[in-house]
Amino acid sequence: MQEARSALSHTERAVHLARDAHNGSDTILTIGRSPYANHDWVSALLAIRLPLYPRLEIRLKTQFAMESVHSVLVGEVNLALVTAPPRDAQITAVPFAPAHLYAALPEAHPAAHKKRLVLQDLAKDEWILSAKRVHPLLYEAIMDSARRASIAPRHTHDVMAPQQAVDLVSEHAGIAILTQPTARGIHADGVVVKPLSDTSLCFETCVIMRADDGSRLVNEYVRMFLRKYAPSRRPPKPAELSPSARVLDWKTPIPPSRP
Repeated sequence: MQEARSALSHTERAVHLARDAHNGSDTILTIGRSPYANHDWVSALLAIRLPLYPRLEIRLKTQFAMESVHSVLVGEVNLALVTAPPRDAQITAVPFAPAHLYAALPEAHPAAHKKRLVLQDLAKDEWILSAKRVHPLLYEAIMDSARRASIAPRHTHDVMAPQQAVDLVSEHAGIAILTQPTARGIHADGVVVKPLSDTSLCFETCVIMRADDGSRLVNEYVRMFLRKYAPSRRPPKPAELSPSARVLDWKTPIPPSRP
């Protein structure tokens, strides 16, 4: 089955590469990103200018995390911004921003006065989570952390968009667990947002691309993006980087991903 999936993936990638060659892909970059990506990241992507590519055109493709990973693998997008990408030998993933989780809860909640929360503070509540297909790895990480803390959450609502979760919280339907960029933009009457301090729920948002992508355009573009977010990273030992990362001269090792 794995070999069959790989064959299908290579076939799909060949189709995308052929289409890109026909359309002049040397001046076009397609980038995958979450519908809830931080606006600053998107602004930084659009602001990059490369002297060697004065006619460069950027195309953004909004997808959920695992859809972006698949799109990178098959060549539908050149790179993507993904929080907690899966470990895959075919992918180079370089972190550029921490990704913490937050809880949205009613102002009257017993833990609402705390600066930081842990999952145990929410053990007796009904939980509102993003649907599993939005980001399976984050979903499973939350549920695994709950099990390790001996919490049996009353998971009653799945949502596709953060505002849906906040609306349910304001209606006292439960508490919501949200990602950092999303949580920062939440404003609703009677709802407070607090960071979760559980160490198992700390992730990284990464730039990902195919490990065998030797495109000079892609490499230069990603390097420019990372300079904005990682100006002081110390270079790791060469063995810590994938071949593609060494080409990029990226200044951070590839960490093991959770969960």
